Amino acid sequence: MDAVFYPVALNSIPMKKKQKPAKKSRPEIKPKAQNERLKGWNEIASFLGQPVAVAQRWARSGMPVTREGRFMYASREELSGYLGREAGLDVPVHIATENMDLSADLKLALAHARAGKARQEKKAKR
Repeated sequence: MDAVFYPVALNSIPMKKKQKPAKKSRPEIKPKAQNERLKGWNEIASFLGQPVAVAQRWARSGMPVTREGRFMYASREELSGYLGREAGLDVPVHIATENMDLSADLKLALAHARAGKARQEKKAKR
């Protein structure tokens, strides 16, 4: 049997193209402000406003972080409480971010400062 050759080039014949499977989109990431758990040294250090090396040093000295697999995790509340204890305060430290309203914190700080000043004046009168 002889081979049959057609004068039309094969690439000029319209063929149905295979449809590519749709790309899977990544799951939506929650905004960091709502996410209570910090993942990785970069997020922890960014939350603290310190370099990664400082965050790692603080973790070695007792800052509450946990290792799960290859990542370090920390809770925003636990870190605030830790910073408050390290500063000698009875209350957690409020770490400010760019989008926060700080007026309530300012009012508390002013009330605390005024109360301290009043105590000093009472001691001076004695």
